[in-house]
Amino acid sequence: MNFDDYKTLKFERRGRILTITLNRPEKLNSLAGEAHTELSRVFYDVVEDAESDIIVLTGAGRAFSAGGDIEHMQWLRDNPPAFYQAIREAKRIVSSLLECDKPIIAKINGDAIGLGSTLAVCSDVIFAADHARFGDPHNNVALTSGDGGQIMWPLLIGYARAKHYLLTGEKLSATEAAEIGLINKAMPAAELDAYVDAYADKLAKMPVQSLRWSKSTINTPLRQAAASMMDMGMAYENLAAVTQDHQEAINAFREKRKPEFKGC
Repeated sequence: MNFDDYKTLKFERRGRILTITLNRPEKLNSLAGEAHTELSRVFYDVVEDAESDIIVLTGAGRAFSAGGDIEHMQWLRDNPPAFYQAIREAKRIVSSLLECDKPIIAKINGDAIGLGSTLAVCSDVIFAADHARFGDPHNNVALTSGDGGQIMWPLLIGYARAKHYLLTGEKLSATEAAEIGLINKAMPAAELDAYVDAYADKLAKMPVQSLRWSKSTINTPLRQAAASMMDMGMAYENLAAVTQDHQEAINAFREKRKPEFKGC
């Protein structure tokens, strides 16, 4: 695997464990533009990486990932071909996470918002610093929750809870997320690195092939759900992106005011 092919991701090997770090701390690791494109192919490369068996996914700086970027949303709205590319990439991001047969540990060092939360919940096990927050605020900017959250949140926490969080965009703490089953465990930030290292070491000592085949088997219904739902979700997100309400959300963010949605 050629790490030099990636500009927004950082890689580190520790034995057979490969850590991938979202590396745009100045942007709170927002997943726009080049970062989005690289994320859409990295897990396909990871599958073929002969030197790793266990993957750890984390973020640089104070956030895991803030998700989207408002200015990039405007650029996508103004450039439909680029939005169509982003839709194809979003589908590949979710599919590649679920199809990767190597166990993926999400080490959530800070807030995981929007697509950032989708990266987390599409991983296999999720450990978070207790100050981190999770949220999928697509509707707050008049976009459909179409890039994977609509698949994983209901399966992890049930439809009633998932509908609440996906419709309102309300954030929940890592501790609350662990209590309702969205993630595996929350802990003080000072303990996170050592805990994840120990867990990764535990998996790395297990038989490689049976571990991979077990993950692939468990993920079968998740891959089927993604195949059946992503096209619809992303199509609706594409429609939402050209509404006046979405433009109003962008304008309101720029002007530091509350949006006034008109339903059109």
